[in-house]
Amino acid sequence: MRVVLAGCPQSGKSTLFSAISGLPPAAPGDPSAHGAIVPVPDERVTWLTSLYEPRKVTLATIDCLDIPGLDFSDETGRALARRLLDNVRTADMFVLVIGAFGEGAGAARELRDLRAEFLLADLETVAVRIERLGEKQGKPHWRRERDGAELELQLRLQEVLEQERPAAEAIRTEEEASIVRQLHLLTMKPVAVVLNVDEGTGDPGDDEAIEAEAGEAPVVCLSALLEREIAELPEEERADFMAALGIETPAAARFVRVCYEALGLVSFLTVGSDEVRAWPIPRGTTAVEAAGRIHSDIRRGFIRAETISYAALRELGSEKAVRAAGRARLEGKQYIVQDGDIISFRFNV
Repeated sequence: MRVVLAGCPQSGKSTLFSAISGLPPAAPGDPSAHGAIVPVPDERVTWLTSLYEPRKVTLATIDCLDIPGLDFSDETGRALARRLLDNVRTADMFVLVIGAFGEGAGAARELRDLRAEFLLADLETVAVRIERLGEKQGKPHWRRERDGAELELQLRLQEVLEQERPAAEAIRTEEEASIVRQLHLLTMKPVAVVLNVDEGTGDPGDDEAIEAEAGEAPVVCLSALLEREIAELPEEERADFMAALGIETPAAARFVRVCYEALGLVSFLTVGSDEVRAWPIPRGTTAVEAAGRIHSDIRRGFIRAETISYAALRELGSEKAVRAAGRARLEGKQYIVQDGDIISFRFNV
């Protein structure tokens, strides 16, 4: 999954990227995007590794991209920002980093303005599509049923976006949803909000105003500068430093948690002497679909999913004890995989 960090200049976005990736922050004014594969911290994998002592350990990962600051203060900056956003439309989600340095009203306004620019960018995308469909109308390659239906849909999308309503309200059928997905509308992407607060205060200011602008998007508060300083410490010193500051979880873990929440992801686990591995999947994934996440052959030859919960294994200490207690299960194709399920797939190809 690809997560894009977006924010206005001086929001602390690149400092946050440095804290979660371990890479140095981009220099001010750097016009380049910077990427990193960030492992997903998982206490379950750590414990399972101590139990199985595998030759290989594989954590789930997030592909993070830090794009240059989006400056909408003038037409030149706005044009550049639109190009940057067009280049990342295929991302799975956006994390909006907001500078919340002691003034809630300012943070709420920055968040509102940023989301408004996303909406305007989508309006431009829809307008271009409407124009192209209009140019086809009446020509030999115009297909009345297909192109006419799409033109009607695009006009509906335009109307909904102009009213600052969710684009999803314009969609009536799965076929229309498929057409809209091809546009990669920014306002259709999952969003999380990171409030970059003052070091030592942890207070973003006017909580109600910020929550109103965030809507249903999950929100996390942190000090990007402080988190980068923590990430730069030797590992053996981090816990004491964080405890002294009252920080229970480092930024990388909180960042991942909010991304998982926004994307609706859970993780199932596979274990053994060869490898312990976490597999991220959308919530609601069936057992046969999870099998295909590992390999298409396992999905094709799926027989059963031998399943135990991480909680049961942690409680009882071994697979043998879990089975003796009758807490191992054989699940079929349509079983909905739960977060923390440890699965061994039976298959025949």
